Amino acid sequence: PGWFPRVVPARGRKSRHDPPAKSKAGRLKLPPPVDPEELLVVLERYRQHRLVLGALRAEFRAEVLQKKREERLGREDSAELLEEHRRLMAWNDEENARQRARRSERLRKEAEEEKRRKLEVMEKQAKKMEAFMKEKEKEVLQLQEEAKSFITPENLDARIEECLDNPRNYNFAIDKDGRVVKRTVLS
Repeated sequence: PGWFPRVVPARGRKSRHDPPAKSKAGRLKLPPPVDPEELLVVLERYRQHRLVLGALRAEFRAEVLQKKREERLGREDSAELLEEHRRLMAWNDEENARQRARRSERLRKEAEEEKRRKLEVMEKQAKKMEAFMKEKEKEVLQLQEEAKSFITPENLDARIEECLDNPRNYNFAIDKDGRVVKRTVLS
């Protein structure tokens, strides 16, 4: 049906990375010769053409602007347009005032909500800190209780005697349920 741009040509084309053909390897591409006199004439004619077109565009633009200006001056003189403009400006001012009131009310509500959320967060943090402090106090009390049974230089001899009097055997095997299966005899 025709050539589609997405279809890659299969024959007759070379990729950009293919080397030139052997018969074209030594060929130098030279631009066609240009007559300098003809070039000057053509450049001058193009310059004149651009000047003429620029002048025509400026003339048309000035004409259009003059028509718009005359039309606007003709409309501004009418009293109905002035009255309509005043009425629309009054409506616009009322609408702006209404929107300003709505915006201020919304901002006030958002500020109150933000303040309430901050207070809730602060209360949560205070409760969390209080619970943390209670937990730490409990840990300190527990450590103080455990410290009563620590071995110190003063009670070292008594603890050694107690361990020698009550030997313990830690050499035993347990099954998957955690029961002691086999225990060796103390020697």
